[in-house]
Amino acid sequence: MQREIVLDTETTGLDPKTGDRLVEIGAVEIVNRFPTGKTFHVYINPDRSVPVEAFNVHGLSDEFLADKPRFEDIADDFVAFIAGAQLVIHNAQFDMGFINMELKRSGRPTVAPDLVLDTLALARRKHPGSPASLDALCARYGIDNSRRTRHGALLDSELLAEVYIELLGGRQADLGLSTAAATAARAAAASGIARPRPVPLAPRLTAVDLAAHAGFVATLGDKALWNQWLAPDTPAAE
Repeated sequence: MQREIVLDTETTGLDPKTGDRLVEIGAVEIVNRFPTGKTFHVYINPDRSVPVEAFNVHGLSDEFLADKPRFEDIADDFVAFIAGAQLVIHNAQFDMGFINMELKRSGRPTVAPDLVLDTLALARRKHPGSPASLDALCARYGIDNSRRTRHGALLDSELLAEVYIELLGGRQADLGLSTAAATAARAAAASGIARPRPVPLAPRLTAVDLAAHAGFVATLGDKALWNQWLAPDTPAAE
């Protein structure tokens, strides 16, 4: 089982080393490339004011955050949610700088770099020279991001989970089909033509079964549709 946590954060600014803090964490669990429905979402009191530039991005005001828990109050729940999973983050260096700073502040171990996958780097490798923002990738893969009028950690992590699955080749990749085989299978299904078996299956109905069925159909009257499908050699009901 491959368990991964797709995660996003919102902050008061760009640099945790100069005093900026987390104000929101959103995360969704996926197992074997399918969302499980389990999420982690929390707003955080940063113990400092939110600059207007950050407010314009996520819309989280000082007044809204004033009664929210501090990071140390939710740290145990957060650590428990991500335990044992790979973290999947867009522009991971930014988010992990804040997460590890908060973990360190609260006296907890930080997350090792090898436990984090950066979808921004993945997108740039897969689509070199193309825009790789979350919005651009949603547009590329036909993912509806119309609700994203402002940045929000939970919504962005849900969108990123869909983008991540597409970056890996989509859910059909789990079927183990090659591209050529998958294309041929889709074409055959679209044609509506079923190929006959090289060797027909042996019949499973006995003469008694056929006679019992014919007897039942006889009770339906001459206009019963079954009469059009009964083989000429079906035993007649006695």
